[in-house]
Amino acid sequence: MGTASSKEAPTSPPVSTRELKKPWRSVNWREKEAILKELGDLRPSSNVLRILLYGPVGAGKSCFINSVQRALLGRNAMVALENTERFGKSFTRTITTHKLKKRGGGHYPFVLTDIMGLEMDGGILTEDIMKVLEGRILDGYKFDSQAPITWRNSKYNKNPSICDKVHCLVSIIPADSISRMDHTVIDKMKAVRQKAGQMRIPQVIVLTKVDKTCEMVNKDLRKLFHSSKIKEKAELGKHELDIPWNNIYPVKNYHAEIIQDTDIDALILMTLRDIVNFASDHVEDVY
Repeated sequence: MGTASSKEAPTSPPVSTRELKKPWRSVNWREKEAILKELGDLRPSSNVLRILLYGPVGAGKSCFINSVQRALLGRNAMVALENTERFGKSFTRTITTHKLKKRGGGHYPFVLTDIMGLEMDGGILTEDIMKVLEGRILDGYKFDSQAPITWRNSKYNKNPSICDKVHCLVSIIPADSISRMDHTVIDKMKAVRQKAGQMRIPQVIVLTKVDKTCEMVNKDLRKLFHSSKIKEKAELGKHELDIPWNNIYPVKNYHAEIIQDTDIDALILMTLRDIVNFASDHVEDVY
């Protein structure tokens, strides 16, 4: 599993797949409002739950952040800048924490932290991601692919609080190119996972671009868990990163859509609810 180039290969058209008679995961497509209420009523032990998103270049981290905000607000929204081109290099260069707005005003008690994407050559260093896990890198720090941050840097946080530390680690993986991910990128992700494991931080995989992976899902998102192709990609992610099966979440991000899609929202919100609950449990158990 690997490629000889850091540039992402052109996306192929979605392929046909075998439809499973029984879905490999049950979904309640009508619980959007219940999830919104649950998230709105959340009162975690810390003032803020910090969720770190990381993954290879082009996986859709920023797109996922915007999709989350759209699902929460029920309208088109953009909180993270997205790159519309595919150059094999990370568009995000600094660490940025995104607060998520509530309908009617205010913010949720959880944030999504976005960092530079992992590359085969260059890109963010695993040492810096580990420092982010520890809460030692402040927003606005521009990552250096040649050297990790040191305590002398003005963006180095010498005394991180509970709210500065990461409470859930989310691996954003593109389903349509997971089989072509370079082994060096996978090794970097494993190193970060090992550090997170030592810190007892819960970890999940968000599998993006399912609509570009399977033609059946592209036509009908509710066929997602009937797709043998998507199940195969989820199993590959489970194998490569050693993430529990029930911690892997296939989703479709918003792309060209300018009006809300209840099925996209349902998947995004079900995923977000579990991530937030994992983070909340971590704070209660560890701190």
